[in-house]
Amino acid sequence: MKTTIVCGLLGAGKTTFIKNFVNGGSEKTVVLVNDFGKAGIDGEIFSAGGIDSVELPSGCVCCTMKADLITTIRRIIQQFSPEHLLIEPSGVASPSGVLEALESAGVGKATVIGIIDATEFTELYESGMYGSFFEDQVKNSDIILVNKTDLADETLINAAERLIGSINPLAVLLRAVNAVITIPVADTSPPLPLRERVEVLGLKRERDESVRAVQQVHLHFETLSFKLADRMKLTLVQKLFDDLSRGKFGSVARAKALVNTSTGPYRFDCSFGKVDMAFFEKVVRESRLVVIGEKLNAAEMQKAAPLVQIT
Repeated sequence: MKTTIVCGLLGAGKTTFIKNFVNGGSEKTVVLVNDFGKAGIDGEIFSAGGIDSVELPSGCVCCTMKADLITTIRRIIQQFSPEHLLIEPSGVASPSGVLEALESAGVGKATVIGIIDATEFTELYESGMYGSFFEDQVKNSDIILVNKTDLADETLINAAERLIGSINPLAVLLRAVNAVITIPVADTSPPLPLRERVEVLGLKRERDESVRAVQQVHLHFETLSFKLADRMKLTLVQKLFDDLSRGKFGSVARAKALVNTSTGPYRFDCSFGKVDMAFFEKVVRESRLVVIGEKLNAAEMQKAAPLVQIT
């Protein structure tokens, strides 16, 4: 069984990359998704796109849920017998911890794909606000996607690539827009599909196995999970996310929601002040919201919209 870990900070583009990666492939693939909040969201996003997925919500698989990760992987192997297992850890999980858990589960060598946001990577790294989290991610990655290059100028992109190269000169760097690789593998005619391109590139790099022994990084965020009323007015949900993005309820690193609004099902996303919304493919199983950040005020959120906190 091939195993691939897709890591990256909150909002970098992990879920979008996995959807691009799995769609169009012929081998049996299962995605193990670890949402940090109690109300998992990414699993339903994958399922709506016809992708087999297993959710492991309410914790971080690199530390507090390492034993659950091992148990879940063994169950997936027994139940699905996949040819390829993709693992999407929470955006606050360190790849080194996940690699250690995979070793304990008896899984063979995993390919690590790191995804960074070109618009903010250098600034966030140099600010030191995430400690050595980025170093753990970059050092343990075989392939790094410099994502959202359509939103960053060449100066920002080059700065991110130089910084990544100084941390891990062996990593294969690829630029991406919407988590779609825009630089093809050389000497392939016709161009290889995304899955094959990534696998070919992964063979070019051997990870320094000493890295994971020295890197143990944990980001400590608060997480709030809520049930939302069905048939909420779309404008009310939009205002809620606008308020979240402006810091009205605390410092929000990420907020995600699937909502059956009065005008249909929608997916909402807020990442470091940037809000995105899109019509969802199917009726949502249960309207819900997850907010990750610091000094979050649940009471004020519940005053702004009909939310029921999941405890």
